[in-house]
Amino acid sequence: MSALTPPTDMPTPTTDKITQAAMETIYLCKFRVSMDGEWLCLRELDDISLTPDPEPTHEDPNYLMANERMNLMNMAKLSIKGLIESALNLGRTLDSDYAPLQQFFVVMEHCLKHGLKAKKTFLGQNKSFWGPLELVEKLVPEAGEITASVKDLPGLKTPVGRGRAWLRLALMQKKLSEYMKALINKKELLSEFYEPNALMMEEEGAIIAGLLVGLNVIDANFCMKGEDLDSQVGVIDFSMYLKDGNSTKGSEGDGQITAILDQKNYVEELNRHLNATVNNLQAKVDALEKSNTKLTEELAVANNRIITLQEEMERVKEESSYILESNRKGTKQDRTADGQALSEARKHLKEETQLRLDVEKELEMQISMRQEMELAMKMLEKDVCEKQDALVSLRQQLDDLRALKHELSFKLQSSDLGVKQKSELNSRLEEKTNQMAATIKQLEQRLRQAERGRQSAEEDNRLFKQDFGDKINSLQLEVEALLRQRNQLEQELKQERERRLQSSQRFPEKVSPKPVPKMDGKHKIQEENDKLKKPLEEGHTILPTKLQPHSDDQQDQPSLLGKPQRCQLCREEGSPAKNVCKNCGGTFCGACSARELPLPSSIRPERVCNPCHDRLLQQYSSQPLIRPRTEREEALPTKAGLSQPGLGEGITVVMESRQGRWKFSELPSLLPSDSK
Repeated sequence: MSALTPPTDMPTPTTDKITQAAMETIYLCKFRVSMDGEWLCLRELDDISLTPDPEPTHEDPNYLMANERMNLMNMAKLSIKGLIESALNLGRTLDSDYAPLQQFFVVMEHCLKHGLKAKKTFLGQNKSFWGPLELVEKLVPEAGEITASVKDLPGLKTPVGRGRAWLRLALMQKKLSEYMKALINKKELLSEFYEPNALMMEEEGAIIAGLLVGLNVIDANFCMKGEDLDSQVGVIDFSMYLKDGNSTKGSEGDGQITAILDQKNYVEELNRHLNATVNNLQAKVDALEKSNTKLTEELAVANNRIITLQEEMERVKEESSYILESNRKGTKQDRTADGQALSEARKHLKEETQLRLDVEKELEMQISMRQEMELAMKMLEKDVCEKQDALVSLRQQLDDLRALKHELSFKLQSSDLGVKQKSELNSRLEEKTNQMAATIKQLEQRLRQAERGRQSAEEDNRLFKQDFGDKINSLQLEVEALLRQRNQLEQELKQERERRLQSSQRFPEKVSPKPVPKMDGKHKIQEENDKLKKPLEEGHTILPTKLQPHSDDQQDQPSLLGKPQRCQLCREEGSPAKNVCKNCGGTFCGACSARELPLPSSIRPERVCNPCHDRLLQQYSSQPLIRPRTEREEALPTKAGLSQPGLGEGITVVMESRQGRWKFSELPSLLPSDSK
């Protein structure tokens, strides 16, 4: 229930009291707030009578809640409309002292309080709309700034003051309608704070949230620090909105005055009722404060009483222990005294028997305590023995640890020496590593240089193969043809020998008049054979590609046939010497002078003897021969791209072919496969 309706917690009066109260006081539940243009009107309900009704419909809680929701919605409409119009007239900037703005916050406070569930606290029941407003922070993250600012304000001490400050900051931020819509849409969260028939849970709450959108055109400035929001009384001033609804129908002036007076009386009665409610609440607060102080005093007294009781309990324990000690010492004396007392005072048998039973019980207790003490002593002795054994073992462990400590210290010293030696060794190794790194860098540089040389040699070899590949193939074919020719000549030579042998056997007396030409042909074949074998076996030189015809050799040496001489190398009588070495000038047979080499004094390869050939080969292999080039040679190698004389490690050989004379470095890979 809000402040717009009479309190319902009063006891049910009798019929006379109800009639008297209805005659004296005008309550809002008898009137309905309605809008007539721009004014608020109170219309009297026809279903309310001053006579008691067995089942009055106006006392139904749902009916009353619906009536209150309608009244609050109409008040909110009037307040928002008047606030917007006045703000437009004043320049859209308002402050906290503006009366319509204050009334708007009062109406919003009543709307938020309508149907709010009361929370039970130490001081009683408390209704605060600050709890629902805190939920807005979870629904709209932008509202967290407002909530934090409200909590940081130093002058706010009550939840009501925080809620009022929150409404003012939301209006300044121009997002009050957005926050209210987000809050109303979460009915499941609002159900924790509001009753099912509350304004925030019904359709009227959504209507009010929609009306708040128009307040975004207003600029409001509030100073929250100096304003006392905790002690403000939220009472709606109806004088700004009240007007008689029948005035528009042209009623008489008396009726208007009567309606205005009735409204004035209602407002005064409402104000009086609110003041009484405030006084009652203040009295309750004072009573609760007094009861609180009384409870604190009683709590202090109870604490003191507890302390004294504890002290008394300690004192009683000490006395009981003293009595037990005295009973232990005087057990025998008590027995003799009891025996004498029993013999002397038989009349008090019952009392003494009871006393005896008590003493026996106490004795049993002492005996049990003694047994427990003996058991405890045994356990203590056993524990002492175990601790002594543990002490002996610990001493032994301590001695072992000391010996281990000495051993570890010795090992530590030796390890320190080892570490020093290793550090020195490490430094030396680092120096060697640096030296090795420098050496590796030098070797890498040499390797790169060698790699560049290898790449250049491979490129030259590739160019050489590209230029002379076809020629090498043709040379190989010619060599194969010469080999076949040599084999054929050898077969013919064998056949000729067989024929001569047969003819000599048939005609032994006849001697061939001219054996020299036959021997000359044999030597010529042997010479050609040597020419073909030597380059293939040694792989140092490449033979000329064109052999001289047999007739040329016969024409070059006609004079030697007539003058047989001994060979200076083999010294055989049957071997005629027919060749002169161009290097040493000696005379040799065809077998001993079958090789040719280029000489510095000649252009063509000249015939040399075998010793000169070996010596020249050794000389050429250590230092390649570079012969001056002729004009014809200057032109030909440039076309082939082989003007460098030092392409390989072999000697420089001049090759004669049909195309001309060529000079190139020997490459062993150019030899035919069957000659290796």
